Amino acid sequence: MENVNTKRLFIASCLALLVTSLTFAIRAKIEGVFSAEYGLSKEQIGYAFAPAFWGFTIAMFFGGFVIDLVKTSKIVWLAFGMHLIGIVLLLLAKDMMSLFIANIFIGLGNGSVEAACNPLIATIFPNNKTKMLNRFHVWFPGGIVIGGVLSWLLMDSLDLRWEILVSLLFVPLAIYGFLFMGQKIPETERVTSGVSYKEMLKNIGAPFTIIATVTLMILIAIVPSLSIDFDSSIPYIVIAAIVVLVLVEGRAINKMTLLFPFLLFCMLLSASTELGTNQWIQPLLEGNGVNPMIILVVVTGIMAVGRFFAGGLVHRLNPIGVLIGSAILSTIGLILLSVASGAMVTLLSAVVFAVGVCYFWPTMIGVASEYIPKSGALGMSILGGAGFVATSMVLPIMGKSIETAGPQITLRNMAVLPAILIVAFIILYLLVKNKKGKELQA
Repeated sequence: MENVNTKRLFIASCLALLVTSLTFAIRAKIEGVFSAEYGLSKEQIGYAFAPAFWGFTIAMFFGGFVIDLVKTSKIVWLAFGMHLIGIVLLLLAKDMMSLFIANIFIGLGNGSVEAACNPLIATIFPNNKTKMLNRFHVWFPGGIVIGGVLSWLLMDSLDLRWEILVSLLFVPLAIYGFLFMGQKIPETERVTSGVSYKEMLKNIGAPFTIIATVTLMILIAIVPSLSIDFDSSIPYIVIAAIVVLVLVEGRAINKMTLLFPFLLFCMLLSASTELGTNQWIQPLLEGNGVNPMIILVVVTGIMAVGRFFAGGLVHRLNPIGVLIGSAILSTIGLILLSVASGAMVTLLSAVVFAVGVCYFWPTMIGVASEYIPKSGALGMSILGGAGFVATSMVLPIMGKSIETAGPQITLRNMAVLPAILIVAFIILYLLVKNKKGKELQA
């Protein structure tokens, strides 16, 4: 690309995602501080941390809709501004409300990074989208590993204040701001290829039904009184109604294939499998004879390494083949974890699970970009945002299951999600095998 420094833009994007992932690791560490020093209950801390998830989704949706109108560079600098304000407010937080507000800005900054950088990388690497998206997403698990090590070193070993740990976020923030400064940031692939905004919406398949569905999911995640009760028939009626509306809007009205809604369904399950399990790693594995945080570092470390070397695997198996393998290994990993006892068996089971979930997130986004390119930045943002809000919905369900049924039954139940994905990805493979990528647009 003329006058575009792709290497600099890629490094800047990776550092922006590093800030995002570091906030997840640091937030997990300072939870105890706000409980011990500032007297917040677990419920209050949970409420104050919630915006980090639904704020992420809101920013991704907003960015996906407006990125082609306001340009990618504006979303990049929105991310930088939200991160800067959020970090400063986090350092000043002393109660539930101030912590809540800080996490709103941090969540919006994190979501803006994904909304801007996913389509940016797909644009500057048009011939290696899935490979480079996997390398970009190395920095999410990689940042959690770095954040975990820094948390242990500064707070546990050196006994330093939590504010020093949080202040380290300014380092990658300043560097990614400097790297983006003055650079030519190209328009998204959808714009450069001449696809209209209307056509982008149409290639979502059933855009209005999908947008309304994810909006409902966000409301359920924000408002505790709207929590899902699967003992009631209401959730099943709502799901059935959504399926009917997708079919009507996608096939009868837009006359499009339903590939994107199908990918969205898969994203809800894959994100919940990966992020839901990792978020509850402490209570799920605390009785297995090994520190659960060691397991988390091992899992995220394997994910980081696997994503960096994803190019060769994607080339051999193709993206959908990678997803099928991921679903199989994730299912096996969760089943093994549900019966594991003892440090070594638990660690080996966690390795299988880590290899399984390693490629889910970036490869799902890569599949959308490769096989439904006209869905543009909006398609990537919808997938990513829906993945996060699905996780925020599944967390309380898992928490209740851990308390009532126990960790082993919870892990066994979670294995159902990737098991469903095995079938779903085989169907996706057969669909794509019989049609060329561009034929999937109509």
